[in-house]
Amino acid sequence: MLYSVRMRAAQGGAHDKGGKHISGAERLVSHGALMSTATAMLERALSHSRGEADFINLTVEAVPAEVVRNAVCLPIKSINVTSVTAGRAAAQAELIQAGVTPEAAAAGIDTLAGLANSLTGAMLVDARTGVRLDASNGRGIRVSRMDINDEQGYVRWLNHQGYNNIHIQEAVVLASKVMSAPGVVAELCWSDDPEYTAGYVATPVAYTRFTHLKPYGSDIGGRIFFIKDSIDLDQLTEYLKYQPVLISIQGEEARTDAVSN
Repeated sequence: MLYSVRMRAAQGGAHDKGGKHISGAERLVSHGALMSTATAMLERALSHSRGEADFINLTVEAVPAEVVRNAVCLPIKSINVTSVTAGRAAAQAELIQAGVTPEAAAAGIDTLAGLANSLTGAMLVDARTGVRLDASNGRGIRVSRMDINDEQGYVRWLNHQGYNNIHIQEAVVLASKVMSAPGVVAELCWSDDPEYTAGYVATPVAYTRFTHLKPYGSDIGGRIFFIKDSIDLDQLTEYLKYQPVLISIQGEEARTDAVSN
């Protein structure tokens, strides 16, 4: 038996009552790790760079082992860029290479860049037309119920490549689940943490990190999932929100080739 532990924190009230999003976290852990995991999430909510939360929702649900699916961790590339403009141009090229049309890729970047407030979930966008398809009242689809299968091995694998921050540790797991979903072409994301300027494009081939996708000091971020127009939106949403997935590293030696340009 595993347990889904989920935290959402806001300032000024609950998210659905206009509260400012502060932090969120997702884990799938054993019974023995419940207390330490919950404590770490509470500490994170109360000491985040976006502010101190005054609303914290912590949810714990049992997950039977037989319903858990497995997916492979995406290999990581890192592209060093000198500016936000260069980063977004490189991200757009990566999206196009993955099969997103130039129009949809440009529209997606412009949409994230133009957000007035951070999204608490992801927008589902047609990879061909750039039209938003989810009906989530503006909040987006929140990906949930995922974790790494071997946390210590995963951290060693990341450290070997020079990645030792919580942002990439969590983002690669989430992106790996998203890319295991049917009909997802690519993901575009940058963080809402003010001090973290990096963002990424995930595809079924790789998680590609760009060092600058937003200005330093901006607390607005979000993510977009570019999807095929033939996909069943209800089934995709169900998978992203509710399907428990454990991510495993395979072929470790072949996945340590961080690329810098």
